[in-house]
Amino acid sequence: MCGIVGYIGKKEAFPILIKGLKRLEYRGYDSAGIALLNGDMTVFKKAGKVSELEKIVDHDHVLANIGIGHTRWATHGEPNDRNAHPHLSQSGNLAIIHNGIIENYSAIKEELTKRGYVFHSDTDTEVLVNLIEEVQKKENTTLDNAVRIALNEVVGAYAIVVLNKNNPDQLIAARKGSPLVIGIGDDEFYIASDASPIVEYTQNVVYLEEQEYAVINRDGHYNIYTLGNVEKSHEIKKLEFSLETIEKGGFEHFMLKEIYEQPKAIEDSLRGRMNAQKGWIKLGGLNEYINRIDNAKRFIITACGTSWHSGLIGEYLIEDLARVPVEVEYASEFRYRNPIINESDVVIAISQSGETADTLAAISLAKERQALIYGICNVIGSSIARTSHAGSYTHAGPEIGVASTKAFSTQISLITLIALQIAMVKGTIPTSRLRTILYELENIPRKIEETLLLDAQIKEIAAIYKNATNFLYLGRGYNFPVALEGALKLKEISYIHAEGYPAAEMKHGPIALIDENMPVVFLATNKSAYEKIVSNVQEVKARKGKIIAVVTKGDTQIRALADHIIEVPETEEILSPLITIVPLQLLAYHIAIMRGCNVDQPRNLAKSVTVE
Repeated sequence: MCGIVGYIGKKEAFPILIKGLKRLEYRGYDSAGIALLNGDMTVFKKAGKVSELEKIVDHDHVLANIGIGHTRWATHGEPNDRNAHPHLSQSGNLAIIHNGIIENYSAIKEELTKRGYVFHSDTDTEVLVNLIEEVQKKENTTLDNAVRIALNEVVGAYAIVVLNKNNPDQLIAARKGSPLVIGIGDDEFYIASDASPIVEYTQNVVYLEEQEYAVINRDGHYNIYTLGNVEKSHEIKKLEFSLETIEKGGFEHFMLKEIYEQPKAIEDSLRGRMNAQKGWIKLGGLNEYINRIDNAKRFIITACGTSWHSGLIGEYLIEDLARVPVEVEYASEFRYRNPIINESDVVIAISQSGETADTLAAISLAKERQALIYGICNVIGSSIARTSHAGSYTHAGPEIGVASTKAFSTQISLITLIALQIAMVKGTIPTSRLRTILYELENIPRKIEETLLLDAQIKEIAAIYKNATNFLYLGRGYNFPVALEGALKLKEISYIHAEGYPAAEMKHGPIALIDENMPVVFLATNKSAYEKIVSNVQEVKARKGKIIAVVTKGDTQIRALADHIIEVPETEEILSPLITIVPLQLLAYHIAIMRGCNVDQPRNLAKSVTVE
């Protein structure tokens, strides 16, 4: 949530900041603003998208080669002009941009009010910048030291960048619980929430660690310290993606592009990690702790949103193949119920961004209780990657659309390999069965490409149901989590109420909703429960529900019952979610477009939820 961008160097800052904010808009789009320093502090900010900000900018007052910018996802205070970032200190000497939540802001605000400070917004961020100014005055110290002292007084999560009118040659940046990356150019620096605004200008980056701050100077030097005032050295890392990967590449929307990128993303996720012909799987992170994983009494998968649905599929896979009990937990609830965790447990944390606050909190608790933490995420150098004992990257590439698509597919691909490798070690899977699954896994990208050819047909179905007010998604076994994910996609981007259920549970409540206006999407590719699903379809048909069925190519029985059939290629049942999710992604996408919704930036949502 929220996008941060900053620049100091020789170039004009304004174009860099605006372009950076547009690239970060998937992180938050309630309001946007910039602060530029060229003698005076110049601030422009506006509720709405970055395009609204551009309309109010006075281009006669944007000449500067140092500045900061922010695009907001509201936490404290409604989205409006006065709550937009940057926020100024009372003197006007300091400007700040902030991602996160200061939990004890109210007590600090009360004390600062007693000292004569007047506040002009409802945000915790304005409280923080005034606290920094008060510390600087009271302690008669440098800004960087004032930032350090102030941050030791606040409780919460933050990524901040501070601009000082009295020192136009320096930026101060700090983070705790929210990501921040520094791009290193030729005597210039770029600061951002993630690397998407940076990659156009440099491939060299430094990731700030937890509770660190950076003092970044125009002369090309920077220093990084802990909040305990200990200087730290950091390895400069190379970005692993290019500018092209964060552009739309001819697609109308990022979401559609990322749906179509799934075959390649899955190939990238599997590359070098398996060989069907030779029958091996090698996940480096897993190998490092293989003895402890082999002896684990239980696996706990913790995640949020789409990643939680991936985790549910992981439960089926690990229990089915490796024969070890698995529990799947909402990270947001996990630590609040005093869970029983011990050193014989393995906790698998799944997060696209690697920064999900609830998931980080869950694994911190599990780590305290001596469980082994295995992280699955997409972003290299992210907090979950650094906090975990071991883990694997999905290698999905940047995912800009807020509604996850290729992140889901690559997470499932990776969890499949994890389940198979554990099964190999435990001896719970015959070699012939292992090779059959691996060969089919290699073929999944081609079968997804074949499924994508159904786009026009799915668009026609979308046109029929675009005005529906409710949808029901039903699946059994491996396709039950797909039903949940399909419903989530529709809710997220089209704002149609939708629910996913195990097909057998329909009779225990949801069947009361079914009438001639209710579209019901069946995932009916399971051989193991096919006749049961047919019975469920008949129950819906008897109540005049509109049936959209995703079936295996060549199906005749459900074709005779359904209003609409989407035929997908046959595959191993345990791999079916990788294929059956694709029509549901396309259906949600087309319905949302037809309803005039912004599919890449749906209302009230942000890509990375870095606050609890």
